[in-house]
Amino acid sequence: MGGQVMPFDLSRTVHLFRMTETGGVQRVLIRDADASEQVALIRGHLEHEARAFQRGDYADPARLHGAQMPGLKELQAGAARVKVIYAALPDGAEIRFETTDPALLTAIHRWFGAQLSEHGADARAE
Repeated sequence: MGGQVMPFDLSRTVHLFRMTETGGVQRVLIRDADASEQVALIRGHLEHEARAFQRGDYADPARLHGAQMPGLKELQAGAARVKVIYAALPDGAEIRFETTDPALLTAIHRWFGAQLSEHGADARAE
């Protein structure tokens, strides 16, 4: 189902998740330099997702992982209290999630954990 939501080739990219004290960082990077054509696709997708997440629109992750995905409802409801920051990287892009709300911090960490388990070999913790 990832190909229905993400325009880049999952086999040529990796999702990295780092939980932080204020939220977390999700990165999507190419696996090797031979996949450089994937960088623009990664950047476009993550920039689009960051704008949607800032508005509380988590429709794409819900479609991919299910509406009952851990942390998703809390992030949708608390979007105004989560700062979402997109950044292009030389080999992909990242989205940072920052909050001072303890419940939303837990939601971000639960959401990252669920993504790690569902993406399988295409994802890892940093």
